Amino acid sequence: VQLQASGGGLVQAGGSLRLSCAASGFAFDDYTIGWFRQAPGKEREGVSFINISRGRTYYLDTVKGRFTISRDIGKNTVYLQMNSLKLEDTAVYYCNAEWGTWDYWGPGTQVTVSS
Repeated sequence: VQLQASGGGLVQAGGSLRLSCAASGFAFDDYTIGWFRQAPGKEREGVSFINISRGRTYYLDTVKGRFTISRDIGKNTVYLQMNSLKLEDTAVYYCNAEWGTWDYWGPGTQVTVSS
């Protein structure tokens, strides 16, 4: 099982980044996949998730209207398009795949938003 995250980096406030999470080793279609983030000194929080088969999505209130999650079933990949980034979006972002008792995590990718 592997979740390979990419797309983090340094961006100015108001800018955009796209995170990718490429999955392998499990039945992609069965899972809900998305992103958590953790800022220094703060608890990890769920940012956005998508149910792969149904396409239903969830967004943290503070990212609604700025972030968009999508999936490419043919590529077993989930994307998080992040627009209008704010300083408070700075965190390590973690890809997560969950289905019942099955729960997988990818390595974090750093997103840093500068003023």
